Amino acid sequence: MSDPRVVAVSRDDRHRFSKVPVESITLVEGHGVEGDAHAGAFVKHRSRVRKDPRQPNLRQVHLIHAELFDEARAMGHELTAGDLGENVLTEGVDLLGLPTGTLLDLGGPVVRITGLRNPCVQINRFQPGLIKVVLAKADGTPASRPAPPTGSAGASAPVVRKAGVMAVVERGGEVRPGAAVTITLPAEPHTPLQPV
Repeated sequence: MSDPRVVAVSRDDRHRFSKVPVESITLVEGHGVEGDAHAGAFVKHRSRVRKDPRQPNLRQVHLIHAELFDEARAMGHELTAGDLGENVLTEGVDLLGLPTGTLLDLGGPVVRITGLRNPCVQINRFQPGLIKVVLAKADGTPASRPAPPTGSAGASAPVVRKAGVMAVVERGGEVRPGAAVTITLPAEPHTPLQPV
């Protein structure tokens, strides 16, 4: 595995599925990516705003590991930076294996991981069949939608969500491709990532 680094950064000032790759993004503490539609102290995702617009925004920054794009390519899907709506594309970081509360230093600016991105139907609208890349059961079988909770009637192998992680900005600053990523784990016991 390569040294942990930022591969690309993206943002979009409108609520669209994909974001536009740019030379750099500016993270604002407690707010998110400057100029991005999902920035703010309170929720910005439309479905969550309808439920309660005063919920704290735990999804200020979306990060995806570039290795997912390799997986997608092997399954016949070509993806480029920003396609899945991520703000930061990393390489050499096992984002999905990190616990809640992990700090990622992105070359100065720091984000705190709050949870997993829950893949939605928009992924299949973007590229039919892509949901099978970002959503699977732990036993390796495809999952087109989240399984019932473990222990409930109809429960099977747990669902693995691979569409990246969400974070909040702890320290602002500029993030550029090529920046080294430094990982600081929270105090134990660690809490596994859950969808936010």
